[in-house]
Amino acid sequence: MARYTGPVCRQCRREGMKLYLKGERCYTEKCAIDRRSYAPGQHGQRRRGKVSEYGLQLREKQKARRIYGVMERQFRKYFREADRRKGITGENLLQILESRLDNIVYRMGFAFSRPEARQLVRHGHFTVNGRKVTIPSYLVRPGDVVAVRESSRDKGRFKELAELTRNQGTMEWLEVDSENLTGKVIRLPNREEIDIPISEHLIVELYSR
Repeated sequence: MARYTGPVCRQCRREGMKLYLKGERCYTEKCAIDRRSYAPGQHGQRRRGKVSEYGLQLREKQKARRIYGVMERQFRKYFREADRRKGITGENLLQILESRLDNIVYRMGFAFSRPEARQLVRHGHFTVNGRKVTIPSYLVRPGDVVAVRESSRDKGRFKELAELTRNQGTMEWLEVDSENLTGKVIRLPNREEIDIPISEHLIVELYSR
């Protein structure tokens, strides 16, 4: 399956909730959900019938994929890895998704959205433990240090981000130095610390069919 390249606001409207895919715009009155809360397409405004159990499970999976920007094959790979790990499979899956480098960059405040973080990583603006990494799906482990490259710190965008991270709080499982544009992953997040509106047990049920 090819990566979706259409209007991202359609994805939010399809799921009926804000997925925060456009960063700052999602917090303004221009947000598509605030202007058109119905689903996209010709029949988007018609009354919805009862959703089946499979439909609910599918929507949760699609929601998680769209929030983290993951393709179906990769998402299945993450699920298999989560199923192999000890603990609750659904929570393991979310921890793996949260460990992606593009998500870590976003969580540390070095990007306004996950799509922007993905682009910045691809363009080589970040290092992990001092080595340049250009793979957004790179899984960061506890103890790893993520930093903006020295050659990128003087760019206007990162100066703006430095001011932003200075004025916002950070998550307890991350340690961020806004002055030097570096951050460290202290540990993996608990389920209570992952603030996405996903019922992960429905995803587990879907893949366990």
